[in-house]
Formats: sequence, structure tokens, C-alpha cells
Amino acid sequence: MTERTARSSSTRSSSAEAATIALVVASVLWGTTGTAASFMGDSVSPIAIGASTMALGGLLLFAVSAKAALAALRDRASRGWLLLGAVGVFVYPLAFYSGMSLAGVAIGNVVALGSGPVFAAALEWLFERQRLSRRGAISTAIAVVGVLLLGLFGHAAVRTGGPSGVHGATGEAAGSGGSVGLGLLLGLAAGLAYALYTYSSTRVIRAGHSGRATMGATFGLGAIGLVPVLLVTGGPLLGAPSNLAIAAYLAVGPMFVAYLFFGFGLGSLRSSTVTTITLLEPVVATILAVAVVGERLTITGWAAILIILVGVSVLATARPARKTPH
Repeated sequence: MTERTARSSSTRSSSAEAATIALVVASVLWGTTGTAASFMGDSVSPIAIGASTMALGGLLLFAVSAKAALAALRDRASRGWLLLGAVGVFVYPLAFYSGMSLAGVAIGNVVALGSGPVFAAALEWLFERQRLSRRGAISTAIAVVGVLLLGLFGHAAVRTGGPSGVHGATGEAAGSGGSVGLGLLLGLAAGLAYALYTYSSTRVIRAGHSGRATMGATFGLGAIGLVPVLLVTGGPLLGAPSNLAIAAYLAVGPMFVAYLFFGFGLGSLRSSTVTTITLLEPVVATILAVAVVGERLTITGWAAILIILVGVSVLATARPARKTPH
């Protein structure tokens, strides 16, 4: 190995480590969403929570990167990917929160978050014929199994208060009959939407735009569609100062700040890797639900957390592969 090759390998490794840390920070922030939103009034719908979080946060992301975001939008090579990513941004909160409201929070979370890495890998294969490495496939499978165990068998007690469709929350919100099936389909739609804006963003970054510009353009476009939804459903947010305070936190923390870190992480890692690392989110959400909300976790639940951490650790410590030009 020449000195130049060794230096290049070291640089890639350092970039991957920094990107992984950024994604862990983003996952921790996302994991606080369910606990925070559970303190909102019962009159605030899951749709309103999702629309306010991503619309307001998206506008903030655009505001801090307007010049670079507009430059990305003017780039013909990136514009199509940005529009595709914006579709994902629009669909994600509506499908995710509605799915959890119908099928239950735990199951909705499992379907949406667990399917994200699978859809991301499918998009990489569809557009680039790029397959997961053996280590990537094994670590993703381990982490997804952990998420399934955590969502389906991890909770010994059910919290009945608070909104029924909170991002990152745990427990079950009762759905019945055909509504559960519809909720599962909406959860899959949310997983596809998450993978879509993640993959699209990596293509824009690969075209030479910064992570901040990419997040600003993608989420700014998505916010255009979500603002009308917020205007229609967001009235109850004005019903109490506490609702407004929580909505402000959700827009600034788990949305604005988290997606700045997320955009940074996308610059060095594949979308399938990113969506696997961010499976840490339900781990954080569950731990907070136990510590703050008072939910109880079964032995299976604690084992599931360990399984997720093992899967993510295996992937995060892998030697970064050399990027191929596209």
C-alpha cells in the first residue's frame, strides 16, 4: 500500500466515523420525539404533529441554506432528485403518523423504521445495480430483527394517554379490523418515503452539493406541500402554550438540528447504511419511554435493544468501501 493510498484510506475512515457520530446524534434527537409529543393535548392529531414538525423544520432548514439550496435547485442534474426527495418528505409524516394511529404505535414504528433499510437497498440496486456487502446485509438483518422484537414483544405495559400516533413512541394504540391492515400499508409507505428522500439526498450530495444545501432544498420543497396540511389540521396546537412549546421543540430539535447532522452523515455513507444506523432511534425512544413516561420493558425488549446495538455496531465499524464513480 502506497503512502497516498494509506492516506486516502485513513481519510475515508475518518469521514465515515464522523458521519456515523452525526447519525447517532440525529437518531438520539429523533428518539425524543415520541416522549415530547406525548405531553401534547389529546385534541392535537398525529397528522398535525407530523405536519408542524416537518413543515416548520423544513422551512428552517431552507432559511439557513437558502443561497446554496437555490443553487442546488437550479442544477439540472440535481433538480429531479430533489423533487423526488421532496415527495418523500411530504409523504413520510402523513403516512407514518396515520399508520401508527391505525395499527398501533409499536407496530407502526416497526414497519416504517424496519422497512427503511430494505427500501434503501432496493433503491440502490434499482438505480445503480449496487448490492449490499455481506457484512452490510448481515448487520442490517440483525438490526431489523431487533426492531421487530422490540416493537412486537418488548413492552410489558401499555401507556394509554397522549396522542396515538407519535413518531418514535412506544406501546400500542389500538386499531381494529381492516384499519390495522391499512395502518401497515401506511407504515410501509412511510418506510419507502424515508428511504426515498435519504437516497435522493445522497445523489444530490454526490453531484457536488453540500449536505446542508441538500437538506434545505429537499425539506424546503417538502414544506411547501405540508404547510397547507398544517393550516387545516393545526388549530388545536394553538389551544395551549404547552402545545406550542412542544411543537417548537419538535421543529427545532428532532427536525432542524437532527437533519443538519443527518445531511452531514449522508455525505460519506450509502443510504442503506444510513437507514440502518438510524435504527438507533427506536432504542432511544424506548429507553425514554421507560425512564420518563413510565412504560415497562420485557426481557425480550431489553434483549432486542442489545441486538439492535450489535447490528448497528457491526455496520458502523466496517472498513468503508472505496466509492465508485457514477
